[in-house]
Amino acid sequence: MLSFLGSAQKFCDGLNRRSFLKIGAFGAGLTLVDMLRAKAQATPNVAAPTTPKSAVMIYLPGGPSHMDMYDLKPEAPMEYRGEFRPIQTNVNGVQISEYFPLQARMFDKLTTIRSIVSVDEHSDSLVMTGYSDNTNRVAHHPSFGSVMSRLRGNVNADIPPFVSLRGMSIGSEPGYLGVAHRAFTPSGTGMANLGLASGVTTEQNGVRRDLLARFDTVRREIDASGSMSGMDTFAQRAFSMVASGATRRALDLSSEDPRTRDRYRGVEQFLTARRLVESGVGCVTLAYGGWDTHGQNFVTLRNQLPQLDRGIANLVQDLHDRGMDRDTVVVVWGEFGRTPRVNGSAGRDHWAPVMSAMVAGGGLRMGQAIGASSARGEYPRDRRYTPSQVLSTLYRAMGIDASMTFANGSGRPMYILDDREPVAELL
Repeated sequence: MLSFLGSAQKFCDGLNRRSFLKIGAFGAGLTLVDMLRAKAQATPNVAAPTTPKSAVMIYLPGGPSHMDMYDLKPEAPMEYRGEFRPIQTNVNGVQISEYFPLQARMFDKLTTIRSIVSVDEHSDSLVMTGYSDNTNRVAHHPSFGSVMSRLRGNVNADIPPFVSLRGMSIGSEPGYLGVAHRAFTPSGTGMANLGLASGVTTEQNGVRRDLLARFDTVRREIDASGSMSGMDTFAQRAFSMVASGATRRALDLSSEDPRTRDRYRGVEQFLTARRLVESGVGCVTLAYGGWDTHGQNFVTLRNQLPQLDRGIANLVQDLHDRGMDRDTVVVVWGEFGRTPRVNGSAGRDHWAPVMSAMVAGGGLRMGQAIGASSARGEYPRDRRYTPSQVLSTLYRAMGIDASMTFANGSGRPMYILDDREPVAELL
């Protein structure tokens, strides 16, 4: 899983999401070899998805306004419906925001869920793990990408299974699955760990690898317990990951066609996400924008919605054009909705009773609007779902059973998700 994040975001609870934790390429001071070895030790033989699939999780930090994106209420009083108007999509009877024209033209490739119930707190963990921040401070449930890392392993030994373009922020942690299943983060020293040491050529790197193999052979021979057995395998994989440069190339947009780069101008992280899953990464997470619009909601959204629309539309269309749509699921959502009634600062406040999400691909049923909120967008009128149920559906699209259990730090078996009834309309 990869996570991408732009500038730091501080919301009304005073927490800076980006500065939660700063680590190196694979965290906690581990070398690449250490990381690979820890993964092997932490991952016994477990049934993995039969066909490698990928997920792109687009997080909108701060809580986006459902009333101005996928669940507009044109018949509601002005103080509820706000300043935006709905437009018709290419799916009969489904309307979305006028600032989403690109998605409207391709809505047969998308689905929106308009009846999700959240929690009343800024909770990055909720849509990444299925559990709120408050719950996870004690329970330490793993993120979606960490679970994929645990079950998928490395389909391609040269590519990390889990990349976080958000960095190691709240919600991205491996929890009780352990450090072996932390995300690779390309910011900071992450990229440096994917390159050769300064002044070292590829040929010299090969010599170092051979020399290390010889040392490991000697160490194995003198270790009566046999615990050194196989160490050269992990060193080999580490050298291969560095020497192949597959991840570095995926992160380097300069090799992309200039016309493609121009389509993604301003939303380059969506292009990076596509390149990463194309190279074999199992889960990529990225965060886009700041959506905690207590004031000037409509001014902010007029700037952000068209950019988000372009990022989503380009990513989804590219996946279709490359034949990757059935094996790649995309989800776009935040931690809660915004108040249906506009406040005195032309903003919308936190609203946990209902929010929306957009899903695409993964072999799920597209071209529909699932669930409905009340006439003023205040609560679900039908098809009430939780973020955990949405995640359960995404796991299912990845070939993962959310009723699987893993041992937590105390050795107690824990379900991936407790609330795991899937969104039936997507299946």
